[in-house]
Amino acid sequence: MAPRRAAVLRGEDDGRSLREHLIATAEHLIADRGTAGLTVRAIAREAGVADGVLYNHFADKEELLANALYRYVRSVERGLGPLPEPGVGTVEAGLRVHLAYGLALHRAILPAFTGLLAQPVVLARFAELRDHGEHWRDKLLGYLRAERESGRLAADAQVDAAAAMLVGVCHETVLSALLPSGTASGAPAVESVVTAVLNGIS
Repeated sequence: MAPRRAAVLRGEDDGRSLREHLIATAEHLIADRGTAGLTVRAIAREAGVADGVLYNHFADKEELLANALYRYVRSVERGLGPLPEPGVGTVEAGLRVHLAYGLALHRAILPAFTGLLAQPVVLARFAELRDHGEHWRDKLLGYLRAERESGRLAADAQVDAAAAMLVGVCHETVLSALLPSGTASGAPAVESVVTAVLNGIS
C-alpha cells in the first residue's frame, strides 16, 4: 500500500513530495521576501506544516535553504531565456546578449546571496549542488573559447581575462548598491563594455 500523502498535499495534482513542497515554499519566500531573517518557522507556516516536520526531510535548516536557493537561481535563469550559440551572429552581438543576461541574473540573485553572508554553510552547500559548467560565467567562458577556436577571435585572445572583466562588471554594478554604505555606480552601457573588451581581444 502506498504511503498516505501529508495532509497539506492532499488534493494536489502535481504529485510532489512533502520535501519538494518545502523546497518550493522556501523558494517562493526567497523570491518574495529575500533570505535575510528567513526562519524555519516562517517556512513551516507558509508550507502549512509544523516546525519540526522540516527535520524529517532535511538534515538541518541549511540543507533546505541551499536547495531552495538553488531552485530559485535556476528559475531566474530559465526566465532569462537562452544564451547565444558560438558561431551564430557576430561575436559582438553574442557578447551583448551574454552581458545583458549576466546583469539581469545578478540583479535578481545577488540580494538573496547577501542575505546569507552570515550563513556560510548554506552558501557552501549551494555550491555543492551546482555542476561545473552550470554557472553563467562558465557558459560565457565556454562561448569565448569556442569563438577563439573557430577563428572568430584572435588565436592569442585572452578570453579568460575578458570573461573575468565581464563578470566583474556585473558584480560591481549590483554589489555597489547592496553593500552597507554602498551607492549605485550605474552600469556602463552594455555596448561600451563589449566594445572595450573586443578592442583588446579581436
